[in-house]
Amino acid sequence: MSELNSQSEASRYGLDLLFTDGLPELDEHTGYRGAVAARAAGISYRQLDYWARTELVQPTVRGAAGSGSQRLYGFRDILVLKLVKRLLDTGISLQQIRTAVNQLRESGVSDLAQTTLMSDGASVYLCTSNDEVIDLVSRGQGVFGIAVGKVLREVESSLVELDVQAVDQADELAQRRTSRKIS
Repeated sequence: MSELNSQSEASRYGLDLLFTDGLPELDEHTGYRGAVAARAAGISYRQLDYWARTELVQPTVRGAAGSGSQRLYGFRDILVLKLVKRLLDTGISLQQIRTAVNQLRESGVSDLAQTTLMSDGASVYLCTSNDEVIDLVSRGQGVFGIAVGKVLREVESSLVELDVQAVDQADELAQRRTSRKIS
């Protein structure tokens, strides 16, 4: 168990390791539009826009590049959005969530489905085993926990229920160019 406020272990792990382990491999040019990402994460489009502009959770497939362009969010981005929402719902401050998200990106986790985010109301802890969760709770520190694997499955289910087509960035741009030539 490591407190997310502790020193980063980025030198030992890849920066995006947490967000690749246990997740389906997706084409880096495929993503979901902002409205779909917001619905799948259970947040408003306004929150999504604010979090992107303040760099809490930015789209990794395609960022906004001026008027008329649309952000495209990958599956991993939607998972982070849903985790942020859960942390906010439990009363964790946005400042603490920013710290937690940054630390999660810098930490390495070998099995995402077995990871639990725990909090004592002030700090967020990353637990990678049942023993760590039990240890934290037995010390009277744990107030709540979020099972990342469960959130991952919820995001997958939400995307299936929304019955959305993932957007291939290259295909979307080609369609726009074609429609301009025809007009």
